Amino acid sequence: MLEALFKINENGSTVRRECIAGMTTFITMVYIVFVNPAMLAEAGMDQGAAFVATCIAAAIGCFIMGLWANYPLALAPGMGLNAFFTYGVVLGMGYTWEAALGAVFMSGCIFLLLSLFKVREWIINAIPLVLKRAIATGIGAFLALIALKNAGIIVASPATFVQLGDITSEGPLLAIFSFFIIAALLYRDFKSGVLISILLVTAISLGLGLVEYQGIIAAPPSILPTFMQLDFAAALELSMLSVIFAFLFVDLFDTSGTLVAVTQKAGLADEKGNMPRLGRALSADSSATIAGAMLGTSTTTSYIESVAGVSVGGRTGLTAVVVGCCFLLMMFFAPLANMVPAYATAGAILYVAVLMLQNLKFVDWDDMTDAIPVAVVLLMTPLTFSIAHGIALGFISYTAVKLLCGKRSEITISVWILTVLFIVKFAFLS
Repeated sequence: MLEALFKINENGSTVRRECIAGMTTFITMVYIVFVNPAMLAEAGMDQGAAFVATCIAAAIGCFIMGLWANYPLALAPGMGLNAFFTYGVVLGMGYTWEAALGAVFMSGCIFLLLSLFKVREWIINAIPLVLKRAIATGIGAFLALIALKNAGIIVASPATFVQLGDITSEGPLLAIFSFFIIAALLYRDFKSGVLISILLVTAISLGLGLVEYQGIIAAPPSILPTFMQLDFAAALELSMLSVIFAFLFVDLFDTSGTLVAVTQKAGLADEKGNMPRLGRALSADSSATIAGAMLGTSTTTSYIESVAGVSVGGRTGLTAVVVGCCFLLMMFFAPLANMVPAYATAGAILYVAVLMLQNLKFVDWDDMTDAIPVAVVLLMTPLTFSIAHGIALGFISYTAVKLLCGKRSEITISVWILTVLFIVKFAFLS
């Protein structure tokens, strides 16, 4: 049965190797079940329900990716997108979390249609590579700001907006310790470095009396506080168009980049770099986002941590299915997740930010028409506390600089259209 479903022998793998690969991938990305519910709780959502929704959405995405697309690619609610959900849409723009879930649902539906009608390739190819890299770095800077804020390393200041917090207090010190532990473990190729760091800091906090012991294993919390709580009416308001677009846009490129990286690492792409069953893989991602929104979590997307499983031999969808099963089992560890303090996950968020900022090395800093849009997105995304605003200002600056510098031919039709839409948004909808 497994051979018929996944063609394990044909892909040069074994059941044992696929299972080991699945558990390896899970260990590298399980930190999301601690980070995501805590972040969504800041938006006013029930943390226990968000924890269960995170686990189930991740499992659904992994099962669809494994059973239908037959890729060793794991999915879960995405870092960056959850930050935009909480800090951008709910706390920043003032929408309810129910309306934000509605926007996530709409973006998933649009993404599914784009995948089915193969419009995705046109969109991705039409957007300049420099803007794709700019968006990734902007999200990285945004995550870094959130991590430093959650840890208390930086705090608000009436005179200078931000300033250094009391880094001699327990929270900031443990957050810094967490980040250094992650760096040390991952440098030594410990795949579970992020998870070990979170659990270690939580254990230290328990020993110091900073958090209260709540147990390790229990029946899963109720998902009813977030299940089917979407506000479609609010999500369909004209002012929400930019929010839906931001969810869609970031997920679109995040998924595509992850697919390329994982399939190349696994040797699943052909000699021209084309990926078999690409439409199915993209449909799996968008379907998981739709399901996740109904359950009560932010956008579900493909995880680059899947490379960890591929590196130990994962080649088929069985790897993803094993990851999905592990996420379902995690639902019984809700007490452990509830004990994890915000500063314990700050190191993990900061580590993801570092990974995303690595895109800066690919930017041609000698070409000002490329460097300026990247700098605008990199700076304005965290400083406006909005991924949507960062993307919009990046497109506007790209078009303006290219036009004024005599490089009009480098501005694609899609970039012209998006730039005009963003200008209209700022002029009439902000």
